[in-house]
Amino acid sequence: MKKNDKIRIKDIAVMAGVSEGTVDRVLHNRGEVSQKSLEAVEKILHEIDYSPNILARSLASKKQYRFVCLIPSHHSGDYWQSVENGFDQASQEFSHYHVDVEKCYFDQYDQHSFTAVSNTVLEDTPDAVFIAPIFREETIRLTDELHKRNILFSFIDSLIEEAPFLTYYGQHSSQSGYIGAKLLTNSLFPDSKILIIRTKRKGEAYSNQTVNRYKGFVKYLNEQKNSRELIHVEITDDNEEANEFILQQTFENHLDLKAIITFNSKVYRLAKFLSTINRHDVLLLGYDLLQENINYLKKGVISYLIAQRPEKQAYFSVRDMCNELIFHKKIQKINYMPIDILMKENIDYYMDFRD
Repeated sequence: MKKNDKIRIKDIAVMAGVSEGTVDRVLHNRGEVSQKSLEAVEKILHEIDYSPNILARSLASKKQYRFVCLIPSHHSGDYWQSVENGFDQASQEFSHYHVDVEKCYFDQYDQHSFTAVSNTVLEDTPDAVFIAPIFREETIRLTDELHKRNILFSFIDSLIEEAPFLTYYGQHSSQSGYIGAKLLTNSLFPDSKILIIRTKRKGEAYSNQTVNRYKGFVKYLNEQKNSRELIHVEITDDNEEANEFILQQTFENHLDLKAIITFNSKVYRLAKFLSTINRHDVLLLGYDLLQENINYLKKGVISYLIAQRPEKQAYFSVRDMCNELIFHKKIQKINYMPIDILMKENIDYYMDFRD
């Protein structure tokens, strides 16, 4: 770095995606730094050497950037709370670049709610939008309009490939379903039945994410020429009494059920039911690190959880939008998150580790 550069350690840390302490250790060659963090910091230092005034220019600019996050409404502890936490972290860290991150919420079980909120977002003409594309057709209508108005947008959680998005951070949805099928079937006898639980939505049968996970699940079974019987059941998000009755009837009609998979984060509801009927011989697989899911995983009621690091999806999406609009840096369009497979034997190590 040149002596007259006015770039702070904090600025380098934000650009490299590491802590200020990590940057300080690299600059002063003291303390241990992971190879990944070292390379990230050195890469930024190299870029700054060729464009030393890039941050000074951005900080001197008076332009305000309005980013809008279009995500489902949720309760504390839900999956989407983790996503919101990632946006909050990014909002705090990039605020000194005149970036304001706003959040708009829709009902993830009602496509009309998504359309209404989308129209409000369009009326506000933000600089960029981050979208959880739960409703496929409605999302395409929104992104077509954003594209016409030259408003950049990114996807989180699931992907609509034909849309002209800037970035995507999230799982490879179909691959995660593929892995789910492999985990379950490799633990079952060939003639064991599998119960597939889906959640009803208003106006559209299933979310974009769960559709892709289900496709991956079926793809694995077809590739293995696995003809085991799949039992499909729909439940609702807001009537636990009705859900329990449906599940009770299903188990009475299929006494030989040996596995259950659901493609969303509320697998704890199924774990609670299995505990109630004292069925400890049923493999149960679901998604995401909700605290209730973790509790049942540790008890052994949930056999597998597939996690996807939602906080980082949100944070990296904002970071890359800043890199595009403010810093004019090259970014990668599709960014698949690790597909983390968790069991009671490794969940504590996963939760205790801090990267």
